[in-house]
Amino acid sequence: MQKKIALVFVILALILAGCATKTFQQINSGLRQSNGVVEAPALEAAPGLPAPADQSKSTVGGTGGGGTGEYAPLHNRMVITNVDLTIVVKDPQKKMDVVSQLATQLGGWVVSSNIYQTYTQNGEPVPQATISIRVPSAKLNEALSQIKADAIEVRNETRSGQDVTSQYTDLQSQLTNLEQAEEDLLAIMDEAKNNPNSNTTSKTQDVLSVYSQITQVRGQIEQIKGQMQYYQESTDTSLINLTLIAEETIKPIEIGGWKPQGVARDAIQALVKFLQGFVNFLIYLTLLVLPVLIVIFGPIALIVWGIVALVRRNKARKAKSQ
Repeated sequence: MQKKIALVFVILALILAGCATKTFQQINSGLRQSNGVVEAPALEAAPGLPAPADQSKSTVGGTGGGGTGEYAPLHNRMVITNVDLTIVVKDPQKKMDVVSQLATQLGGWVVSSNIYQTYTQNGEPVPQATISIRVPSAKLNEALSQIKADAIEVRNETRSGQDVTSQYTDLQSQLTNLEQAEEDLLAIMDEAKNNPNSNTTSKTQDVLSVYSQITQVRGQIEQIKGQMQYYQESTDTSLINLTLIAEETIKPIEIGGWKPQGVARDAIQALVKFLQGFVNFLIYLTLLVLPVLIVIFGPIALIVWGIVALVRRNKARKAKSQ
């Protein structure tokens, strides 16, 4: 009986080793995107199993690459879609609240939001905001249309996608293999518990050994299920990273209804800044520098003037006496 159990352990160990290596290579590749998608955490192999190879492969759009999902029908493909959008609005704070409500109405949610102060070319503070939302993928175009509906200007719109069909299909295969391995191990444990030819010590060791294998397999199953759920949620919804710029930030100088553009605008802005600086200098000179000079050097000038006047008076007296 013990030889039979040992032989089954060797076979299961080889199966689990192959499954674990392929599984964690797939999981560690994860979702690596530069447009706002959170990177899926790398997972470590269970004790006693080979460590996952350091591989990184990403399939963006199209038909995907590798794995059994390469030939999946187009309408069944799993694509993670992200949109980066920059628009100019009158009130970034108000628009951010509207976008937040829109995400909820469409069945999505707000991932993050931030509002901060920036400055115009004249140095005036104006608000600017960023907000990231997730909306159902089927309603992405509707969400973008409503966001841009009252925008003064659309500065940038970038859409990107990552096809994870093959990754998800591979995970399904690994999950099936691991669940079958778990069933086999449970059957072996029942056999070890009910083996009449084993003494208490031998039976306990056999049960503990099988239980350790079952624990490892269950841990891998939970990790794969979590990664599959992450893929599913990421493909069911789309991420919109929205930047809201205040109209005052880009508003050109207007002189008597005329809005200069290009070089003329830059030259006029430089002239305005020079005149502002010169006027500020005259104000400081009149209200600060001159009073300080009068207070400090006024008494000294009076003393010097008195001395000079006294010397001249003495010289005049001497000239008359001669």
